[in-house]
Amino acid sequence: MEMITNVTEYEAIAKEKLPKMVYDYYASGAEDQWTLNENRNAFSRILFRPRILVDVSKIDLTTTVLGFKISMPIMIAPTAMQKLAHPEGELATARAASAAGTIMTLSSCASSSVEEVASTGSDIRFFQLYVLKDRNVVAQLVRRAERAGFKAIALTVDTPILGHREADIKNRLTLPLNLVLKNFEGLDLGKLDKDIKWLQSITSLPILVKGVLTVEDTRIAIQAGAAGIIVSNHGARQLDYVPATIMALEEVVKAAQGKIPVFLDSGIRRGTDVFKALALGAAGVFIGRPVVFSLAADGEAGVRKVLQMLRDELELTMALSGCRSLKEITRDHVVTEWDRPKFSPKL
Repeated sequence: MEMITNVTEYEAIAKEKLPKMVYDYYASGAEDQWTLNENRNAFSRILFRPRILVDVSKIDLTTTVLGFKISMPIMIAPTAMQKLAHPEGELATARAASAAGTIMTLSSCASSSVEEVASTGSDIRFFQLYVLKDRNVVAQLVRRAERAGFKAIALTVDTPILGHREADIKNRLTLPLNLVLKNFEGLDLGKLDKDIKWLQSITSLPILVKGVLTVEDTRIAIQAGAAGIIVSNHGARQLDYVPATIMALEEVVKAAQGKIPVFLDSGIRRGTDVFKALALGAAGVFIGRPVVFSLAADGEAGVRKVLQMLRDELELTMALSGCRSLKEITRDHVVTEWDRPKFSPKL
């Protein structure tokens, strides 16, 4: 493990260690998986415009998210059933996030309960939620998250029904008998429904709306009182042929008009990716698959190393781009496909 030099190397190790059904569950996307590949490829089409002649001997990566100060703009996205990857599951991830001084988002479909995760220490954590038809169930989950000290709700709004994930169908994905969705134990579940206003009526926690890709939905989320938006395509697991999140980001940022922060998930594998997202207006990013793959490969130590590598790469990118703090990262530091002239000027 000490020879690992970048985040993507953990995926091959996870593929070797995990049962095929589990690896495919984590790795696969919807249908043709075009968006799954595009989530990564789109980053490679954004180039840097580095500024030199700047004293970068001191680099500050700290930032504030919903009023909470964290060590860097890299946080952990909700991923389900982490005990499929490692026996310690979400508890190992929570400890790694704490050690890195950043935020973990716990999936409501976790294999560890909010209480179990809270027992690892009083750190800043968010709770991901699907709004179910049975509002009594939702209210119970929210109250438990509040009591366990979670600081915000990440409301996933892109999953009225599940996407068509062919690998899971072929593998006949089922949970091992020793694993349960701990937060839903003993609860009667209905179908998914979205209602930000109702959720605000039962909790004072800020609500991040996760799964927005368009101007129209950005405006609706703001009107409904969202505290922030996470530009997400559910890791390309829902609707195939939607844009990569990095391609949709700037549209959402412009629509938000600075009223609320905009974050991004899906496709982050390098510190350079984080920098590009920040340059296009993101207030921070969330990582998903790198966490479960490193967890599968090396438990808590793997997740710690992923967070450290991304931090180190972001710091290096900032230094080589002439940015001493996150505030100094601007739109002028990147050039995208839509910036470039269609025809080269005649000399």
